[in-house]
Amino acid sequence: MLFKVANIAKSVYYYWVGRFKEPNKDETIIQAIKDICQTCQYTYGYRRVTQALANLGFKVNHKKVRKLMKSLDLSCTKFTHRNRRYKAYKGKVGKIANNLINRRFKTDRPYQKIVTDITEFKLKNDQKLYLSTFMDVYSLEIISFSMSDRPTLDIVMTPVQALINQKPKINYRSTIHSDQGWHYQHAKYVKCLKDNKIFQSMSRKGNCLDNALMENFFGLLKQEMFYGNQFQHFDQLKQAIHQYIDFYNNERIKTKLKGLSPKNYRRQTFETIY
Repeated sequence: MLFKVANIAKSVYYYWVGRFKEPNKDETIIQAIKDICQTCQYTYGYRRVTQALANLGFKVNHKKVRKLMKSLDLSCTKFTHRNRRYKAYKGKVGKIANNLINRRFKTDRPYQKIVTDITEFKLKNDQKLYLSTFMDVYSLEIISFSMSDRPTLDIVMTPVQALINQKPKINYRSTIHSDQGWHYQHAKYVKCLKDNKIFQSMSRKGNCLDNALMENFFGLLKQEMFYGNQFQHFDQLKQAIHQYIDFYNNERIKTKLKGLSPKNYRRQTFETIY
Protein backbone atom coordinates (compact mmCIF):
# COMPACT_ATOMS: atom_id res chain seq x y z
CA MET A 1 0.00 0.00 0.00
CA LEU A 2 2.85 2.45 0.90
CA PHE A 3 4.48 2.02 -2.51
CA LYS A 4 1.20 2.70 -4.31
CA VAL A 5 0.60 5.89 -2.31
CA ALA A 6 4.16 7.11 -2.91
CA ASN A 7 3.91 6.02 -6.55
CA ILE A 8 7.36 4.39 -6.55
CA ALA A 9 8.51 0.88 -7.35
CA LYS A 10 9.43 -1.41 -4.46
CA SER A 11 12.89 -1.99 -5.97
CA VAL A 12 13.57 1.78 -6.09
CA TYR A 13 12.56 2.13 -2.44
CA TYR A 14 14.91 -0.63 -1.24
CA TYR A 15 17.71 0.68 -3.46
CA TRP A 16 17.69 4.05 -1.69
CA VAL A 17 17.30 2.47 1.74
CA GLY A 18 20.48 0.53 1.01
CA ARG A 19 22.30 3.63 -0.24
CA PHE A 20 21.50 5.58 2.93
CA LYS A 21 22.92 2.77 5.04
CA GLU A 22 26.22 2.81 3.10
CA PRO A 23 29.09 4.79 4.69
CA ASN A 24 30.01 8.06 2.98
CA LYS A 25 32.93 7.16 0.68
CA ASP A 26 34.13 10.77 0.83
CA GLU A 27 34.24 10.83 4.64
CA THR A 28 38.00 10.19 4.79
CA ILE A 29 38.69 12.83 2.14
CA ILE A 30 36.44 15.35 3.87
CA GLN A 31 38.25 14.82 7.17
CA ALA A 32 41.60 15.23 5.41
CA ILE A 33 40.42 18.49 3.82
CA LYS A 34 39.27 19.77 7.22
CA ASP A 35 42.64 18.87 8.77
CA ILE A 36 44.58 20.57 5.95
CA CYS A 37 42.49 23.74 6.19
CA GLN A 38 42.91 23.85 9.96
CA THR A 39 46.68 23.36 9.73
CA CYS A 40 47.08 26.17 7.19
CA GLN A 41 44.69 28.39 9.20
CA TYR A 42 42.22 28.43 6.29
CA THR A 43 44.61 30.18 3.89
CA TYR A 44 44.65 27.49 1.17
CA GLY A 45 42.42 27.61 -1.89
CA TYR A 46 41.12 24.43 -3.51
CA ARG A 47 44.15 24.01 -5.81
CA ARG A 48 46.64 24.05 -2.93
CA VAL A 49 44.37 21.76 -0.89
CA THR A 50 44.31 19.35 -3.87
CA GLN A 51 48.12 19.35 -3.88
CA ALA A 52 48.22 18.79 -0.11
CA LEU A 53 45.85 15.82 -0.52
CA ALA A 54 48.13 14.39 -3.23
CA ASN A 55 51.08 14.71 -0.83
CA LEU A 56 49.08 12.62 1.64
CA GLY A 57 48.36 9.94 -0.98
CA PHE A 58 44.84 10.96 -2.03
CA LYS A 59 44.12 11.07 -5.76
CA VAL A 60 41.25 13.55 -6.02
CA ASN A 61 40.26 15.78 -8.92
CA HIS A 62 40.54 19.52 -8.14
CA LYS A 63 36.92 20.04 -9.22
CA LYS A 64 35.74 17.58 -6.60
CA VAL A 65 37.88 19.26 -3.95
CA ARG A 66 36.40 22.63 -4.89
CA LYS A 67 32.87 21.19 -4.62
CA LEU A 68 33.55 19.60 -1.23
CA MET A 69 35.20 22.74 0.14
CA LYS A 70 32.24 24.83 -1.02
CA SER A 71 29.76 22.48 0.65
CA LEU A 72 31.83 22.60 3.86
CA ASP A 73 32.17 26.40 3.64
CA LEU A 74 35.98 26.13 3.69
CA SER A 75 36.75 28.59 0.90
CA CYS A 76 39.77 30.83 1.44
CA THR A 77 38.69 34.34 2.48
CA LYS A 78 41.98 35.80 3.71
CA PHE A 79 42.98 37.85 0.68
CA THR A 80 40.86 40.96 1.12
CA HIS A 81 43.44 43.61 2.09
CA ARG A 82 46.06 45.44 0.09
CA ASN A 83 49.60 45.44 1.40
CA ARG A 84 51.06 48.80 2.45
CA ARG A 85 54.80 49.01 1.80
CA TYR A 86 57.37 50.34 4.24
CA LYS A 87 59.65 52.88 2.58
CA ALA A 88 63.21 53.14 3.87
CA TYR A 89 64.50 55.17 0.94
CA LYS A 90 66.13 58.45 2.02
CA GLY A 91 67.91 59.36 -1.17
CA LYS A 92 71.52 58.57 -1.92
CA VAL A 93 73.27 58.25 1.45
CA GLY A 94 75.89 55.71 0.42
CA LYS A 95 76.71 53.30 -2.38
CA ILE A 96 74.02 52.40 -4.95
CA ALA A 97 74.78 48.95 -6.36
CA ASN A 98 73.91 47.80 -9.88
CA ASN A 99 70.81 45.69 -10.48
CA LEU A 100 72.66 42.40 -11.00
CA ILE A 101 69.60 40.20 -10.44
CA ASN A 102 67.49 42.19 -12.93
CA ARG A 103 64.34 40.17 -12.12
CA ARG A 104 66.05 36.85 -12.90
CA PHE A 105 64.47 35.07 -9.95
CA LYS A 106 65.59 31.58 -10.92
CA THR A 107 68.57 29.52 -9.85
CA ASP A 108 69.44 25.83 -9.65
CA ARG A 109 71.49 26.05 -6.46
CA PRO A 110 70.97 27.36 -2.91
CA TYR A 111 72.60 30.53 -1.61
CA GLN A 112 73.44 31.74 -5.11
CA LYS A 113 70.71 34.41 -5.16
CA ILE A 114 69.26 35.91 -1.98
CA VAL A 115 66.67 38.68 -1.69
CA THR A 116 66.01 40.89 1.32
CA ASP A 117 63.71 43.70 2.45
CA ILE A 118 62.08 45.34 5.48
CA THR A 119 58.38 45.68 6.23
CA GLU A 120 56.40 47.51 8.90
CA PHE A 121 53.48 46.44 11.11
CA LYS A 122 51.26 48.79 13.11
CA LEU A 123 49.70 47.59 16.35
CA LYS A 124 46.48 48.83 17.90
CA ASN A 125 48.35 50.96 20.45
CA ASP A 126 50.20 52.76 17.61
CA GLN A 127 53.38 50.84 18.41
CA LYS A 128 55.27 49.54 15.39
CA LEU A 129 57.15 46.35 14.59
CA TYR A 130 59.76 46.13 11.83
CA LEU A 131 60.67 42.83 10.19
CA SER A 132 63.82 42.28 8.11
CA THR A 133 64.05 39.01 6.15
CA PHE A 134 66.52 37.23 3.85
CA MET A 135 65.09 34.70 1.39
CA ASP A 136 66.94 32.07 -0.65
CA VAL A 137 65.65 32.32 -4.24
CA TYR A 138 66.40 28.62 -4.82
CA SER A 139 63.85 27.28 -2.33
CA LEU A 140 62.01 30.49 -1.35
CA GLU A 141 63.00 29.70 2.24
CA ILE A 142 63.39 32.46 4.82
CA ILE A 143 66.95 31.70 5.92
CA SER A 144 67.35 34.52 8.45
CA PHE A 145 65.27 37.36 9.88
CA SER A 146 65.17 39.95 12.63
CA MET A 147 62.48 42.04 14.35
CA SER A 148 62.65 45.34 16.23
CA ASP A 149 60.49 48.23 17.38
CA ARG A 150 62.78 50.64 15.49
CA PRO A 151 64.25 50.35 11.97
CA THR A 152 67.88 50.76 13.06
CA LEU A 153 70.87 49.41 11.14
CA ASP A 154 70.98 46.36 13.44
CA ILE A 155 67.72 45.06 11.96
CA VAL A 156 69.70 44.37 8.78
CA MET A 157 73.15 43.62 10.19
CA THR A 158 71.93 40.95 12.63
CA PRO A 159 70.23 38.67 10.07
CA VAL A 160 72.88 39.18 7.36
CA GLN A 161 75.57 38.12 9.83
CA ALA A 162 73.46 35.11 10.82
CA LEU A 163 73.11 34.24 7.13
CA ILE A 164 76.88 34.44 6.61
CA ASN A 165 77.57 32.29 9.67
CA GLN A 166 75.22 29.51 8.53
CA LYS A 167 76.09 29.61 4.82
CA PRO A 168 77.73 26.33 3.75
CA LYS A 169 81.01 26.18 1.86
CA ILE A 170 80.05 26.57 -1.79
CA ASN A 171 82.18 26.91 -4.92
CA TYR A 172 80.26 29.90 -6.29
CA ARG A 173 79.65 33.42 -5.05
CA SER A 174 76.39 34.59 -3.54
CA THR A 175 74.47 37.72 -4.56
CA ILE A 176 72.19 39.56 -2.13
CA HIS A 177 69.53 41.77 -3.73
CA SER A 178 67.63 44.59 -2.00
CA ASP A 179 65.97 47.92 -2.69
CA GLN A 180 67.80 51.22 -2.29
CA GLY A 181 66.85 51.67 1.38
CA TRP A 182 69.40 53.48 3.51
CA HIS A 183 70.28 50.31 5.45
CA TYR A 184 71.60 48.66 2.29
CA GLN A 185 73.58 51.75 1.26
CA HIS A 186 75.27 51.99 4.66
CA ALA A 187 79.06 51.57 4.63
CA LYS A 188 78.96 48.89 7.34
CA TYR A 189 76.54 46.71 5.38
CA VAL A 190 78.42 47.21 2.10
CA LYS A 191 81.72 46.34 3.78
CA CYS A 192 80.22 43.23 5.39
CA LEU A 193 79.19 41.86 2.00
CA LYS A 194 82.51 42.77 0.41
CA ASP A 195 84.55 41.19 3.21
CA ASN A 196 82.61 37.94 2.76
CA LYS A 197 82.90 37.99 -1.05
CA ILE A 198 79.19 38.49 -1.60
CA PHE A 199 77.97 40.48 -4.60
CA GLN A 200 75.51 43.29 -3.86
CA SER A 201 72.53 44.00 -6.12
CA MET A 202 69.86 46.71 -5.84
CA SER A 203 66.49 47.39 -7.43
CA ARG A 204 65.96 50.46 -9.52
CA LYS A 205 64.57 53.42 -7.60
CA GLY A 206 60.83 53.14 -6.92
CA ASN A 207 60.48 49.81 -8.75
CA CYS A 208 59.04 47.21 -6.35
CA LEU A 209 58.81 44.54 -9.10
CA ASP A 210 62.60 44.37 -9.10
CA ASN A 211 62.24 42.71 -5.68
CA ALA A 212 58.97 40.90 -6.38
CA LEU A 213 59.77 37.73 -4.41
CA MET A 214 60.23 39.64 -1.18
CA GLU A 215 57.14 41.78 -1.81
CA ASN A 216 55.12 38.63 -2.43
CA PHE A 217 56.26 37.05 0.82
CA PHE A 218 55.34 40.12 2.86
CA GLY A 219 51.94 40.15 1.16
CA LEU A 220 51.33 36.51 2.12
CA LEU A 221 52.53 37.08 5.66
CA LYS A 222 50.19 40.01 6.26
CA GLN A 223 47.18 38.50 4.53
CA GLU A 224 47.45 35.09 6.18
CA MET A 225 48.65 36.08 9.65
CA PHE A 226 48.23 39.79 10.37
CA TYR A 227 45.07 41.20 8.79
CA GLY A 228 41.87 40.32 10.62
CA ASN A 229 43.66 39.49 13.88
CA GLN A 230 43.89 41.68 16.97
CA PHE A 231 47.43 42.08 18.29
CA GLN A 232 47.51 44.08 21.51
CA HIS A 233 51.23 44.27 22.15
CA PHE A 234 54.63 43.88 20.51
CA ASP A 235 55.60 40.49 21.95
CA GLN A 236 52.30 38.94 20.88
CA LEU A 237 52.84 39.98 17.26
CA LYS A 238 56.52 38.98 17.40
CA GLN A 239 55.59 35.47 18.51
CA ALA A 240 52.93 35.20 15.78
CA ILE A 241 55.49 36.17 13.12
CA HIS A 242 57.94 33.57 14.45
CA GLN A 243 55.22 30.93 14.24
CA TYR A 244 54.18 31.97 10.73
CA ILE A 245 57.74 31.88 9.35
CA ASP A 246 58.18 28.41 10.85
CA PHE A 247 54.91 27.32 9.22
CA TYR A 248 55.89 28.95 5.91
CA ASN A 249 59.32 27.28 5.80
CA ASN A 250 58.28 23.82 6.98
CA GLU A 251 54.63 23.27 6.05
CA ARG A 252 53.22 25.78 3.56
CA ILE A 253 53.32 24.05 0.18
CA LYS A 254 53.99 25.87 -3.10
CA THR A 255 53.02 24.77 -6.59
CA LYS A 256 56.26 26.12 -8.08
CA LEU A 257 58.19 23.93 -5.60
CA LYS A 258 56.53 20.74 -6.87
CA GLY A 259 53.92 20.87 -4.13
CA LEU A 260 56.50 20.95 -1.33
CA SER A 261 57.30 23.41 1.43
CA PRO A 262 60.50 25.47 1.02
CA LYS A 263 62.57 23.34 3.43
CA ASN A 264 61.26 20.04 2.07
CA TYR A 265 62.01 21.18 -1.47
CA ARG A 266 65.56 22.06 -0.54
CA ARG A 267 66.07 18.75 1.29
CA GLN A 268 64.68 16.65 -1.57
CA THR A 269 66.45 18.44 -4.41
CA PHE A 270 69.82 19.41 -2.95
CA GLU A 271 72.11 17.29 -0.83
CA THR A 272 73.76 20.07 1.19
CA ILE A 273 72.08 20.36 4.58
CA TYR A 274 72.37 23.80 6.10
